[in-house]
Amino acid sequence: QVHLVESGGGLVQPGGSLRLSCAASGNIFSINLMGWYRQAPGKQREFVATITSGGDTVYEDSVQGRFTVSRDNTKNMVYLQMNSLKPEDTAVYSCIYDDGETYWGQGTQVTVSS
Repeated sequence: QVHLVESGGGLVQPGGSLRLSCAASGNIFSINLMGWYRQAPGKQREFVATITSGGDTVYEDSVQGRFTVSRDNTKNMVYLQMNSLKPEDTAVYSCIYDDGETYWGQGTQVTVSS
């Protein structure tokens, strides 16, 4: 079992920045994929960004160049630095861990509004 806890969400004005963190605990394998998905009200959950344990990253097109996913393997942490935030980035952001089995965090709310 793997337990994921996100933090760092909140209310930010358009153009602002937030940094999300996700702590993984439990039976962590050294080779894994971690990252972020989001779900806006009334919409399906969508991919945001992932990073492998080797540091390879993939981004959804709309966040490319604005968001940066990173990780600290020594701490089993994954981060999402979000810059130039837009109202359409408003969503619940959930952390994901995958080593062949997929685990999800509870999510953290990000609201971009003036």
